[in-house]
Amino acid sequence: MGSEMSRQKAAMITGAAMGMGAMKANKLAERGWKVFAGVLPKADLSELSNNPNIIRVNQDVTSDKSVKASAKKVQKELGEAGLDLLINNAGIAHLGTGPIEGIHMEETRVVFEVNTFGTMRVTQAFLPMIRKAAPNSRIINFASGAVRANPACSGSYNMSKWAVEGLTCTLRNELAPFGIEVTSIEPGAVKTHMTANAEETTQNIWNNIDQDIRDVYEPHLRETTTTKMVEQINAGNDPDYLTDQVLALLDKPKWKPRYLVGKDVKAMKPMVALLPERTVEKLIQKAVGIPQYKG
Repeated sequence: MGSEMSRQKAAMITGAAMGMGAMKANKLAERGWKVFAGVLPKADLSELSNNPNIIRVNQDVTSDKSVKASAKKVQKELGEAGLDLLINNAGIAHLGTGPIEGIHMEETRVVFEVNTFGTMRVTQAFLPMIRKAAPNSRIINFASGAVRANPACSGSYNMSKWAVEGLTCTLRNELAPFGIEVTSIEPGAVKTHMTANAEETTQNIWNNIDQDIRDVYEPHLRETTTTKMVEQINAGNDPDYLTDQVLALLDKPKWKPRYLVGKDVKAMKPMVALLPERTVEKLIQKAVGIPQYKG
C-alpha cells in the first residue's frame, strides 16, 4: 500500500504540443505527475514547459507504426509500472467542412483518421499499460459539445466526434470488469489554435466547395456559419478554465459516461433533459440563425 501511494502517477496525452493538450500536460506535471506528451515530429513545442516531469514522445496518431513506437517508448520508461491516465486529446476540425452534399470525402477521411481512428489506435496501443495500473487507471476521450448542437456545415467533425462517444461507451462496458473508468469530454467553444482566425476559417467553408453546391446552400446557411458561429467562437471558454474543469474529474472516484465542460454547453444540459428532442433542435436552429421552410 505504501509503495502504491508513493509511486509517481503517469499520464499519456496525445496532441500535447500546443493548446489545451499542452496546458493539461503542464498542469499535471506541476502536480507531480510524470507526463508523456505526444507530439508530431518537428512540431513547435514552445507551449510545453521544461518541467522535468514532461517527457516528449513523437507520435502521429494517424500512423500505426508511429503509435506503436510511442507506446513502446512509454512502456520502456515506465518499466514494470502501469499507466494511470490516457487523455486522447488530438483532434482537427478545419477539413471536410461544408454542406454534406458537397463535402470532399478525402477530407472527411482525414478528419476521421485523426479524431476517431487516431483515438482508437492510441487506446489499443496503450490499453495494456492502462490495465496494468487497474483498478485506478482511467481514460479520457475528447468528443465535442458539437454533438449536442450538430452545427451545419461541420458534418465531418460532428460525425467523427459522435463516433468517439460510441467508442467511450463501448470501452466503459469492456473495461468495467477491471475497474477502469472511461469518459467522454464534450467541451464547448474554446479559444485555442483550432478556433483562431474564426472569420477566415468560416469563410473557407464556402470557398472550398464546388460553386453549384455553394449556390444552393449559402443563401440559407451563410448566417449560421459565418456570423453566428464566429460570435460563438469569439465568446468561447477560456482554455485555462476548461482544462481545470477537465482535470478536476481526476478527484471523482466514479465517472459518468460523458461530461459537458464549458459555460456554453453546460447551459444546454437542463434543456436537453427536460424538453423533447425536436423542441431542442428547433430552439438551437433559431438561436444559430437557420431559417425554417415556409411552404
